[in-house]
Amino acid sequence: MSPWESLAVFAAGVGAGTINTIVGSGTLITFPVLLATGLPPVTANVSNTLGLVPGAVSGAIGYRKELQGQRARIMRLGAVSLVGGLAGAVLLVTLPSDSFDTIVPILIAVALVLVVLQPRLAAALRRRQEATGTEPGHPDGGPALLTGMLLSSAYGGYFGAAQGVLYVGLMGLLIHEDLQRINAVKNVLAALVNGIAAVFFLFVAEFDWTAVLLIAVGSTLGGQIGAKVGRRLSPTVLRAVIVVVGVIAIVQLLLR
Repeated sequence: MSPWESLAVFAAGVGAGTINTIVGSGTLITFPVLLATGLPPVTANVSNTLGLVPGAVSGAIGYRKELQGQRARIMRLGAVSLVGGLAGAVLLVTLPSDSFDTIVPILIAVALVLVVLQPRLAAALRRRQEATGTEPGHPDGGPALLTGMLLSSAYGGYFGAAQGVLYVGLMGLLIHEDLQRINAVKNVLAALVNGIAAVFFLFVAEFDWTAVLLIAVGSTLGGQIGAKVGRRLSPTVLRAVIVVVGVIAIVQLLLR
């Protein structure tokens, strides 16, 4: 890797760490850059996953204030995410990507719709509960959210682009919680999925240590930047950022 290529990978790591903490989809920055340096697709994907782990942890630490009082929720969703992430990592080294390439843009589009409509859907649900006298749904989303997070985490372990958009869309609809606190949980879950996939890849897949280290350092810095920026965004602006990034993700995946 030439000095200019190394600089490009490091800069991509900073950008990915920043955008992952705020929204997700940082892989859409780093993955093309790694391919441009000449790495094979699977090697680039594995190297990217390994490198983004410190960035995910950095972003989660940056959101530690919003994580207060959510330990039980994180434990429950985290266990499901670990299982899904490991399953996705196994799929990466055993299956072709054709099936995922077809369905992932659809999943992201659905998640974006949920993100946009979440305030109205949540308000309509509350009005219905008040009118019928029923109790609110499960505080952690119940079986529907667990199933959705399992599948989203499997995708995250496999490739991971726009994984955060899927998480925010699902949790925003099924959990009655502030969007910033949901985003904080998203960062922890992303760190868990990347982490379990990275441990698996260390033993069974090929990766480029130079790329891993450059992205790791860059994404760690980006995670702190993303936490400072993201925590200051209003829910409306945050939703707008999520939608813009999600649309870009869909376009890039369709043209890939």
